Amino acid sequence: MDTLHPENDRLPSPPLISDRVLINGVITPLTLTADGELQWTESGLRKSTTEKEILSFAVEGNKVKLKTLVERRGSICCGGSGGDYARKDFVFEPLYDESRKLWCDKLRQRLDSLVGRPKRLLVFVNPFGGKKTARKIFLEEVKPLFDDAHVQLDVQETKYQLHAKEMVRSIDLSKYDGIVCVSGDGVLVEVVNGLLERADWRTALKLPIGMVPAGSGNGMIKSLLDPVGLSCSAASATVSIIRGHRRSLDVATISQGTTKFFSVLMLAWGLVADIDIESEKFRWMGSARFDVYGLQRIICLRQYNGRILFVPAPGFESNGKPASYNVDKESSVSDKTVLGYQGPDTNLEDLEWREMKGPFVSVWLHNVPWGAENTLAAPNAKFSDGFLDLIVMKDCPKLALLSLMTKLSDGTHVQSPYVSYLKVKAFVLEPGSRIDEEDKEGIIDSDGEVLARGRRSYKCDEKALMSYGKLQITVDQGLATLFSPE
Repeated sequence: MDTLHPENDRLPSPPLISDRVLINGVITPLTLTADGELQWTESGLRKSTTEKEILSFAVEGNKVKLKTLVERRGSICCGGSGGDYARKDFVFEPLYDESRKLWCDKLRQRLDSLVGRPKRLLVFVNPFGGKKTARKIFLEEVKPLFDDAHVQLDVQETKYQLHAKEMVRSIDLSKYDGIVCVSGDGVLVEVVNGLLERADWRTALKLPIGMVPAGSGNGMIKSLLDPVGLSCSAASATVSIIRGHRRSLDVATISQGTTKFFSVLMLAWGLVADIDIESEKFRWMGSARFDVYGLQRIICLRQYNGRILFVPAPGFESNGKPASYNVDKESSVSDKTVLGYQGPDTNLEDLEWREMKGPFVSVWLHNVPWGAENTLAAPNAKFSDGFLDLIVMKDCPKLALLSLMTKLSDGTHVQSPYVSYLKVKAFVLEPGSRIDEEDKEGIIDSDGEVLARGRRSYKCDEKALMSYGKLQITVDQGLATLFSPE
């Protein structure tokens, strides 16, 4: 609720309804304007509840109860309680039955006119992510807000890895206004991959996906909430979904032969991938696991042989050296008999390729700014600009690297002379072995999951989607849809 000052008043909006009602036992003029503001006088102040703050209303006897949100600036802890909003009820009593009926009709018309507000959602709750608090977060912080907004929920707890992907690939989505992931970034990735494997993927991708932070990383929802000054909390994320604003999201296609994986967050090889995947042994620590294991990996620093090729975005053509690239024909030819999305239709051989050769400490490719709630990996990344942000680190002294790690929280690491930071519209990774132990290779990580494991790498006996070899990455601009705070 806002206190409005006369000097800041805009031209008044015409009233939808205006009448005298009882508020706290006092007869008070109350007006609902055409632009959704509820105005009255109390204690000498004119107050207003905008359409952003009204969740729903209910009639209780002679009274009308508005379920509203009051803005507050609070917790900055991802997935924690508090956040930017508090629930508060505003109750008024019309003086006669006809007035109460008219108020209810006008309020219902106004709320129904808000474009994009979801009425029914499919919700995935991942009870295994992060500190395993997703179920508690959903029941205590998420569901009550959806209930207050009269949003129907079909809730599905994920029982195993790829469960969400299997479900969205086959279920009838026409009855839903969106999909919500109460998890870290992993379930979001599964949902996007499942939607892209559907025969009706073009229609399915228009269904917005919402994120509620309940995992270790929470990079996507942090990237959505942080630019508008909202804390990375379950309440702020849920309110953003209820309001129904949407934005498009680039999707990267990672190809190796005919095998494809669709990425929405990042790809990493070298230091970042090793920290992300090998720190799983400390998953009980939540997001602190990355800092603890990161220190270990810097002390015992690895470097990897290899080569990267990329097509720079305009303005970044000076990075790397000119190179030619022979496209993997097996990757580039779409199988028309296969259902689902096959990747962007781009003629890669006609592009101006550049290359960098190893050894590398880290190669990191990012689609959105935040890789985790405390890691501003790519400060200039945009959700739907058609480019990926590439962060490359080659030789770097350990002390300088330690300093760089402390700067990840505000994105200033990209200003280091040891870091190359650029935007690319196509990318090829040719990973190699460690320079000190040539019989050992690395891990390729995409969106927090292992894409490929090299020889004698962490859990190298476990099966991965791709082999530890050349990968080709292309971007399709604005392919997916997200619920967004603005």
